Amino acid sequence: MSFATNGFLASLGLTLVLLALVLWTGHHAKLRAHFILVACAVVGLGVTIYFAERLGQYYDLHAAGRIYPVHLLLAKTATASYLLPLGTGLATLRNRKYKPWHRRAAFFTLALTVLAAGTGTWMVVRAPLLAS
Repeated sequence: MSFATNGFLASLGLTLVLLALVLWTGHHAKLRAHFILVACAVVGLGVTIYFAERLGQYYDLHAAGRIYPVHLLLAKTATASYLLPLGTGLATLRNRKYKPWHRRAAFFTLALTVLAAGTGTWMVVRAPLLAS
């Protein structure tokens, strides 16, 4: 496997674990750990995106068909959606009445992230490797 493949798989796995820990610490009101894990998960997401871009250079992603634009839309939407739990989290720190909105935003963002990971996997499986 290439450095891009290994880096992508490792960073994706780590990011998903970090997101699960973010949800757990948030649910259990472990705020200090929650804030640290949020920062780590965002960095992990950035590293995952970096390696996904490198990995994409080895495949003819357009040949994967209609899943390619669907994945790109989901991936970009998922990335942008990280602003929702950030904003609602800051609002919740000021006023606890926003906590249900923060929870919804967090699960919405996680769902988009899982969908993006799934469509990305589907896309790579369907795309032929480029000739070296």
